[in-house]
Amino acid sequence: MEYKGKSVVLIGFMGAGKTSLGKAVAKLLQVPFLDTDCLIEQSEGLTINEIFAQKGEAYFRSLETQTVQKLGDRDGRFVLSVGGGLPLRKINQPLLHRAGCVVYLKAGVPTLKERLAKDTTRPLLRQGEGTLEEKIARILAQREPVYLEAADVVVVNEGKRFQETVREIARIVS
Repeated sequence: MEYKGKSVVLIGFMGAGKTSLGKAVAKLLQVPFLDTDCLIEQSEGLTINEIFAQKGEAYFRSLETQTVQKLGDRDGRFVLSVGGGLPLRKINQPLLHRAGCVVYLKAGVPTLKERLAKDTTRPLLRQGEGTLEEKIARILAQREPVYLEAADVVVVNEGKRFQETVREIARIVS
């Protein structure tokens, strides 16, 4: 499949590197970096945690769908980072593909645990039973098959240097 000249849509679990890699890839490609969570926070005037607390997850998920739908109509290339749960809604998958080449950033549980250990901003990791590692493993086990199904390309983001991963993603659309 040919992805040359397309926008890049990064999907994956929390802590997989969608934002940090996305910004670096956008800089390398000289295109805008967009983040669905940031776009939603701007439009709602609330943080993601506040939206979850005040309006619930279902409301947030509908905002994600609306946001990706608008981005599919956008002119020009960009790099987009989407929330970890966004690809789980079947309705979102064709919208992601319309927006660009969908890249699944894959990382294992130990790597994700290390990256998320001090992060207190993730609603799904603050609730439920078990250790952080158990929560990550449980959620990832549910989500990974969907990520793999939704992705055009899988890029492993562990065990290599940051810039190496940036170049690997950029090459997909260059």
